[in-house]
Amino acid sequence: MKGFINRYLTIIDRYLIGKYLGTFFFTLLIVISISVVFDVSEHLDNFLTHHRSIWEIMWYYTGFIPFFMDMLSPLITFLAVIFFTAKMANQTEIVPILSSRASFNRFLRPYFLSATLIFFISLIGKLYIIPVTNQIKVKFENENGFNGEYNVKNEVHLQLDKDTYVYVQSFDKYSKTGYQFVLEKFNGDDLKKRIVSNSISYDSVKRVWSLHDYSVRYVNGLNEKLVEHLNKDTVLNMQPSDFEIVANTYSAMSLKELNRRIDQEKIRGSGDLKDMVFEKYRRFFYPFAAYVLTIIGVSISSRKVRGGVGLPLGIGLALCFAYIVVDKFSLVFAIKGGLSPIIATMIPNALFGVIGLYLLYKAPK
Repeated sequence: MKGFINRYLTIIDRYLIGKYLGTFFFTLLIVISISVVFDVSEHLDNFLTHHRSIWEIMWYYTGFIPFFMDMLSPLITFLAVIFFTAKMANQTEIVPILSSRASFNRFLRPYFLSATLIFFISLIGKLYIIPVTNQIKVKFENENGFNGEYNVKNEVHLQLDKDTYVYVQSFDKYSKTGYQFVLEKFNGDDLKKRIVSNSISYDSVKRVWSLHDYSVRYVNGLNEKLVEHLNKDTVLNMQPSDFEIVANTYSAMSLKELNRRIDQEKIRGSGDLKDMVFEKYRRFFYPFAAYVLTIIGVSISSRKVRGGVGLPLGIGLALCFAYIVVDKFSLVFAIKGGLSPIIATMIPNALFGVIGLYLLYKAPK
C-alpha cells in the first residue's frame, strides 16, 4: 500500500491531502463539540423534565452527532479548503508549486482525491448509516418534546388501494381513535359499498381496526340496501401514524423503507409524496457538494492577498450562507411551488457548480 501511494502520489500530493483532510476533520471535531454543548444547554430542561438518565442522553447523542456531521460536512469542507489554501498562498507556498512546471489542473488533483474520499464517506453515511442513527435521534426528540407536542391531521382523505377510499374527520393520537369514519368501495366509477362509522379505533395487540356503531350501504345500480351494525373488527391498509404529524420522520427511514412508503403514497395521495421523494434524491445529490465547494474554495483562496486569510474566509462564510439559503429554498419550491423534487435537489450544486467553474477559470494559474 505504501509503495502504491509513493508511486502515484508525489510528496506535494501527500502534503496537500494531509493539509486538506487534517484541517477538515479537526474543524469538524471542533464544530461538532460546540454543537453538542449548545444542544445540551438548549434541551437541559427537556432532559430534567422527562427524568432522562446520563446513559439515555449519551445514547441520544450517538444519533445527534452523525446527523450534524453529515449535515455540516460540505460546509466544513468549504471552510477547511479556504483556510489552509489561503494560508499556503499567504506563506507563498503555492507559487513554487506552480512554478515547477506543474499545471493548475495538476495542482488540483490532491484536492479532488480528498473530496472524493469525503464524497464516498458522505454517500455511504447517507444511504446506510445516517437513517439508522436518525431513528435514535428522532425517537428521542419526539418522546421528550424537543419539537413541541406533535399534532394530528384532521379532515384526512386516504386511498387504501385502487378502489378503496377512506375519510376521517378527526383523530385522537392518545386513544388511537378516529371519528366520523367513511369508507367507500368503487368498481371503476361506480360506488358499490359505503361504510359509515361514528368512530374507529386501533387495537395495537391484534393490529386491527374496530368499527363502532356503523352502517353499510350496498349499491347496485338503482338498488340500495342499508345494514346497521354495532361493532366489527377489520384489517385496513392504514396505521395510526398516517394521522400523526411527527418531525423528521422520513430522514429516519432506510432507503428500502423510503421507497416502499413512496410507492404506497402514490396510491394514497395524503400529500406527503414530495417530501419523501425530495428526501430520497437528496441522499444521492447532497454529497456532490464536496466537489462543488472544493472548486470554489480553491478558486477564491489560491491567490495571495493583502490581509492574509481574513478576506477569503469572509467570502467563504458569505458563500456558505448563500448555499444554505439556496438549499432551503429548493426544498420550499419542491413542496410548495410545484417544482420537481429531483430538480430541486440538483439546484444548489448545479448553481454553485457554475459559479465554481467561473471562479476556477478566473483563478491565477
